[in-house]
Amino acid sequence: MSRANTSAGAGVEPTIKATMSSQYSLVEGEDYYSEGQAIVFTARYHLRRGYCCENGCRHCPYPGQSGNTVAH
Repeated sequence: MSRANTSAGAGVEPTIKATMSSQYSLVEGEDYYSEGQAIVFTARYHLRRGYCCENGCRHCPYPGQSGNTVAH
C-alpha cells in the first residue's frame, strides 16, 4: 500500500487553506479529497506546489518517486 500525503483529525481543511492561502485556495475534489479523516493531495496540488516533497505521496506527478500512481 502506498503512503498518502495526509493529515488526520478534525479541522484539517481550514489549517491547510490557511497555510496555502498566500499562494492559492485549495479546491476539494481538484487539489485534495478526504479518505476517512485523512486528506489526500492530488497530482494537481503537487504540480501547483512546484516540487516533490520526497514523502512518497500517492499522487506524486514527479518521475521516480515511490507511491507514484501517475504514468510518465
